[in-house]
Amino acid sequence: KQWYQRRVRGNNVGIRPSLFKVEQTKAIREVLNTKLANKVLFKHGLCIVLHDILHIGDSFSFPGDAGTYTSVLFRYVVFKPFEDEVLIGRVRRSSSEGVWVTLGFFEDVFLPQEYLQSPCRFDKEDNCWVWEYRDGLETHNLYMDEKEEIRFRVVKVEYNDVAKTNRSTATEKGGPMPAGGVEGEPLPMKIIGTISEPGLGLLSWWREDNVE
Repeated sequence: KQWYQRRVRGNNVGIRPSLFKVEQTKAIREVLNTKLANKVLFKHGLCIVLHDILHIGDSFSFPGDAGTYTSVLFRYVVFKPFEDEVLIGRVRRSSSEGVWVTLGFFEDVFLPQEYLQSPCRFDKEDNCWVWEYRDGLETHNLYMDEKEEIRFRVVKVEYNDVAKTNRSTATEKGGPMPAGGVEGEPLPMKIIGTISEPGLGLLSWWREDNVE
């Protein structure tokens, strides 16, 4: 199993007059990548890049609209990890609730406190979690510092229909809802992971020279 999949989608692609001089297939690719790249499709995953175009239908236009619209069937590469899949990222930040991890192209990976190695504690001074690894009679404090590489297993992927939430919030507040990504606002896609198993956690933990 792999973390990416190819999804078949159909769409009416709008081409603005500024792209009329561009070859049609190239213009369609540009529009689709601009529209979908780095966007989350509800319950389908994070769009990465257009894979290929399967069919281009007839083009049409609307009165008063200078652009044209073309029916297109295409495949898009999406990031959608499977449950139990093991991935490697970097520690982004920590809080008393758990650890946030980045994959570089995707920031919203969360390791809740209950899914960390046990026993562990949150160090408020260093703002990071510490695994109190016990080796016989000795205890070694293994810190989960920011930017360290970390291996985790996917527990589940959560989706939130942000477009629906935005519409509801805008109606309640009488205005548009700010874009996502601000702490406290719903995330369109979030990966819940665990490191509470042998071999998981910081890559440095499992090297022979990791304990001093």
